[in-house]
Amino acid sequence: MTIHEHAPIPDDDPARSLTVVSPGDPGITHLSLAGDTYAVLITGEQTNGQYCLIDMHVPDGGGPPPHRHDFEEMFTVLDGEIEFTFRGEKHVARAGSTVNIPANAPHNFRNVSGAPARMLCMCTPAGQDEFFRRVGDEVASEDAPPPRLTDDEVAERRRRATALAAEYRTEMS
Repeated sequence: MTIHEHAPIPDDDPARSLTVVSPGDPGITHLSLAGDTYAVLITGEQTNGQYCLIDMHVPDGGGPPPHRHDFEEMFTVLDGEIEFTFRGEKHVARAGSTVNIPANAPHNFRNVSGAPARMLCMCTPAGQDEFFRRVGDEVASEDAPPPRLTDDEVAERRRRATALAAEYRTEMS
């Protein structure tokens, strides 16, 4: 079907409900991953797997290792600035900027600004929210300190992420 062909719009699904969240709402899951804190605002379960939305608090020096995955990822920097590395080239995104990472492209981000940063991350289709739940440690809020992990616990988290990566369509460098 081309863009100009018109298929009927499906009927409304009354089983799906409106979702309204704020980052501080009770019931929001906050996860610590490699020193960052991610609040899962909208889950794939709430969107029939269409997308998920994650509020990322990234301290100075924070960010994931290089990786790639077969889904789209879009970031909007709300506070501070983040350095994105996309296919080996560095780009700085400041508050108000939006960055789209195409599926399959190698990338990572790092906060090298000297101050905390915050951004929203939307992944489509969903799944990254579940990956983060399975590899991260739940914390009380976005302001809660990351858990103090032993070297063995840090190594176990890395092993778990590596073991689960393929299931979530991700390759880690």
